[in-house]
Amino acid sequence: MKVRFAPSPTGYLHIGGARTALFNWMYAKAQKGQFVLRVEDTDLERSKKKFLDEILDSMKWLGLSWDEIYLQSERFDIYREYAEKLLTEKKAYKEGEAVILKMPQKQIKIYDLIRDEIIFDTATLKDQVLMKSDGSPTYSFACVVDDALMEITHVVRGEDHISNSPKQVIIYEALGFKPPKFAHLPLIMGEDGGRLSKRTGAVAVSDYRKDGFLAQGVVNYLMLLGWSPGPNKEIVNLEKAVESFSIKKVNKTSAVFSMDKLRWVNSQHIKQASTESITELLIPFLLEKGYLSEEFDRKRLENVVSLFKGRLATLADFLDWADFAFLENIDVSDENKKQFFNAESVKRFHLLSKKLSNVDPFTAQEAEKGFRDLVKELDIKAADLVHPVRVALTGKTIGPGLFETMEALGKEKTVCRLKQIS
Repeated sequence: MKVRFAPSPTGYLHIGGARTALFNWMYAKAQKGQFVLRVEDTDLERSKKKFLDEILDSMKWLGLSWDEIYLQSERFDIYREYAEKLLTEKKAYKEGEAVILKMPQKQIKIYDLIRDEIIFDTATLKDQVLMKSDGSPTYSFACVVDDALMEITHVVRGEDHISNSPKQVIIYEALGFKPPKFAHLPLIMGEDGGRLSKRTGAVAVSDYRKDGFLAQGVVNYLMLLGWSPGPNKEIVNLEKAVESFSIKKVNKTSAVFSMDKLRWVNSQHIKQASTESITELLIPFLLEKGYLSEEFDRKRLENVVSLFKGRLATLADFLDWADFAFLENIDVSDENKKQFFNAESVKRFHLLSKKLSNVDPFTAQEAEKGFRDLVKELDIKAADLVHPVRVALTGKTIGPGLFETMEALGKEKTVCRLKQIS
């Protein structure tokens, strides 16, 4: 059993292409078959190395390794040879430099693994160009020759390719090759009901990576676009999903891409991952933002990460939530100053800074003890001090536990921030 994913390096790998690659890969693994990556770069003008590099990088990032790889641009001689064969057998003719297949009049039935039987009538089809006058093959001709020679047994692709199927079956028959089995995946639609667009999520896989999505989160969400890992089961890793994957269980109806759902799925994978692994993934983001120097305290960073791991939908969210832990000076909005800072709260900040400067070791438990002692001495409610102190330390009105935040900030920063408010 052998399948292929055939991207064209005239653009980046988008969500629709990635889902097609994923379903091919899962099908191959589930059937103990092979997965071929075939780069359809016959358009020499529009095919670019930067697109090919991004496609290969994105495939590796998603964990979709291939058993064989081919570039169609290196196979032009093969296509010419098969075009000549059809000319010799009078199944094709020349028009200038172009080679054109004579279209026989007949009915074609294909059994689609997702859609069951589909019937076509070739009376609606014109004679098909096989080789263009510039010497390059057409999409359908190169596709058929390669699928046959690479021994592809199952062609799994988007339903926008259904219209190519009868033309390709005719080319298979003309060349004396046995057509593969077909499975046409439903399209992915935007939440607005239209075709997926950049506005509704059709951006490059590498953009999702840059935006702080985990490969596991993206892969898990792509699976859900047309297939289900089981009843009431949405969060699943790739290896586990392969065990129950069946191409026949892919939905016929279009899948709807939801950014909110993708973020939720990704958040579940961040929660499940170890603090160490999320820290490792965050380091490049933090270095790029200038929040870390090359020499940084990894243990302290892991403490900050563990505070926020349960709240993150993407790694990029961490930069917004936890910026206060890395900045020398934080910004407090005028609105928050007006609400939380006054002569009384400033006095309390200074008293608390004194209290905390004597805390040793500076842990969440010890910081809380110092805090509670002051609340008792001042005879006030803890809530009267918690919210203003949080704003003084982080610039934010919400966040993780105040004392865990203090521990993550460290004694020096905590004391200093409370002292400097006047």
